[in-house]
This record gives sequence, C-alpha cells and structure tokens, in this order.
Amino acid sequence: MSETNPKIRPDKNAPDKNSRINVIKFALLVSFICSLLITAAAGGLKRFQQENIELDKKINLLKAANLIDPKNKPLKKEINSIYDKHIQAVIVDSQGKIINTDTTGSMHLYFYKTDGVIQGYILPINSRGLWGRIHGYLAFENDGQTVSGFSVFSHSETPGLGGEIESAWFQKNFKGKKILNSQNKFVSVGIAKGKVKNLPANERENFVDGISGATLTGKYLSQGIKSTLTQYEAVSITFRQKKLTAKEKN
Repeated sequence: MSETNPKIRPDKNAPDKNSRINVIKFALLVSFICSLLITAAAGGLKRFQQENIELDKKINLLKAANLIDPKNKPLKKEINSIYDKHIQAVIVDSQGKIINTDTTGSMHLYFYKTDGVIQGYILPINSRGLWGRIHGYLAFENDGQTVSGFSVFSHSETPGLGGEIESAWFQKNFKGKKILNSQNKFVSVGIAKGKVKNLPANERENFVDGISGATLTGKYLSQGIKSTLTQYEAVSITFRQKKLTAKEKN
C-alpha cells in the first residue's frame, strides 16, 4: 500500500511576506524607483524643453518683424537660418546707445535687417495680465514711431477671452499703428475698450480694437506696452532723428 504524503504545513517561523511592514517597504521601494525614473526623464527632457522655448521666441521675433508667415511655420532649420540672417540682438543703455555688456539700467532689443541694412527694431514685452505675465515682442519700422508687428509667445489669459491676444486677427491690428499722436507727442499704442472706429478720429492710429469680454487683459497689456515704450523711448527718438536727418539730406 502506497504511503500518502502528509499535507505541507507553513513554517510558523518563516517571515510573513504580507505583513504591514513588508508592504510599506515594498511601497517605498517602488516610490523610490519611480522617482529616480521621473528625475532621469525630466533631466533628459530639460535640454529639449529649453531648445523649444528658444525656438518659440525666435518664431515670435520673426513674426513680429513680418519675416515669416504666421500661418505657415517653417521647419526648425529654416527658422534658425532666417533668424541668423535677419535678427541681431543688442544691448543699449538708458540713452539708447549700443553697449557691449549688461550694466545697471541696460536694456535688450533686436534689430531686424535686410541685406545688412537695419529695417527696424523689436522690443521685448513683459506685461502684467489678468492671470499672469504676458510675454511678447513689439516691432517698429526704422522711423521710430510706426508699429510693424506684434506677437505673444507666453500668457495665462482665459482661452476665448483674454487668450485672444495670441490670435492673428488681434496681433495684425497693431501693424501701422503709431506711438506718437497728431501733435507728434509720445502716447504709446493701446488696446481700446471697444472698436477703434468709435474713437475720435485723431486717436484711432494710436489704438487697436479691444477684445470683447477681456477689458482687464486689454487694460493691463496697454499699461505694460506703454511702460516698455517709455523705457525704450531713447531708442525710438534715435531712430526718429536719423529718419528726419535722412529726409533733410534728400
């Protein structure tokens, strides 16, 4: 008669793999491994994220200067090529003179060129918005008073309302606007509360159409643009004086 194997009984002295402390240890180990993987991924992606931010800035600089079509974004290689060919980053002092290094009170701006000839300049905009900062670029013709373009590359405004500041219809309205009034006095360029056509005729070239339902966004952006233009007014005056001198020679 065959012998029946006795039932295997658990060893009472063996550790309980399902004990609370073992579960906690396992959870901590998994959390540690996951954190290492996330940190490694973030570190690896950081360089690419920074490259994308810099590329986006270049795109918006070129858009403000009307050097690329906003509807048809070129490839990265072409964007870098156009930027290197046409854009020159410079530093100026409070008097609008180009200097070599950052100093207290110095400012950054960009010249845009065609065949080496300066066609105008671009100012960085850093304005308060309703929910956060608004970052963009405002470009001028070389007469020192006529806006040639405007672009926004970063904001926190409400989509469909204040977020319309990044829309093509809003940005193209800046083209051709003036920062001097009919008496040639500096007044900046602002966002109207409604339609520009409803303003007095002598104010229309200093404003763009407002965004319905986004009065505060328009107000804050107008203030930010005026603050920037006031800071860079010495640069604009330099361009205006050069333009007048050129006209006198002709």
